Amino acid sequence: MTVLGNLAIDIINGAPPSPGGCASFAGVALQAAGGVGRIVAMGAERDHSLFDGLQERFGPLVQILPSAVTSSFRLDYDDTDHRHMGVEAIGPVWSPADVEAADPATTWVHLAPLLRTDFPAETLAALVERGHRIAYDGQGLVRADSLGPLVEDRHFPADLLTHLDILKLAEDEAVIVADGPFTAATAQRLGVPEILVTYGSEGCDIFVDGDRVRVPAAWRVLGVQTTGAGDMFTACYVAHRAAGADPRRAAELASGLVARELDKRVHVEPADRV
Repeated sequence: MTVLGNLAIDIINGAPPSPGGCASFAGVALQAAGGVGRIVAMGAERDHSLFDGLQERFGPLVQILPSAVTSSFRLDYDDTDHRHMGVEAIGPVWSPADVEAADPATTWVHLAPLLRTDFPAETLAALVERGHRIAYDGQGLVRADSLGPLVEDRHFPADLLTHLDILKLAEDEAVIVADGPFTAATAQRLGVPEILVTYGSEGCDIFVDGDRVRVPAAWRVLGVQTTGAGDMFTACYVAHRAAGADPRRAAELASGLVARELDKRVHVEPADRV
């Protein structure tokens, strides 16, 4: 599996800038899945030093392409499950030419948009034309490309969905997309063959062929901020699906990875957490 997405500069609870975006968390998932994978991300060259640790840790697994600007977000947590977000900078838009520059060599490509404009429908169509299967993080459907407090709405282009094989939605995103409770009927209406709706420590629902399967979380990890948990879950899920696991097993393995990684954060001193 190849992960494509923008780097992000995260400012969490007023702490110094830290690496963000799916590229900053997917490496752990790809290593845990044990398959062939690569992460290609875009960010401004002046910010690349913030992400040196990623390349040191994951080596050739991570490739960073230059862009004019790096996405940036402010995240303020009320507690471990609720946060307020603001958009500090809007990152690059991936074009078909950028896809060619990334040149994914795997059948499966996971797109990790941070805002709605990151991957236009024409770019998704170019990936399909190359023969790829596409997984897509649904935050790219609901997050508007505007600076200031994060705006989430359901005004996404419908043609984005026509190119997807897997769509992952967090609970709050699913409510926005469905304009209410997300049901099997909603999944059928969207037309994506495989849809995951995640509920944090409560597990996830998988919708395939009109059926809903609930997969519980591996175990609950409390008292820790969860930035990147969704990225790790989705990347691990798609990697295992690409390797041949069925949806339930892929979700179980992804849930176990996230629980283990969040457990590690519990043992980090609060002043050191990012």
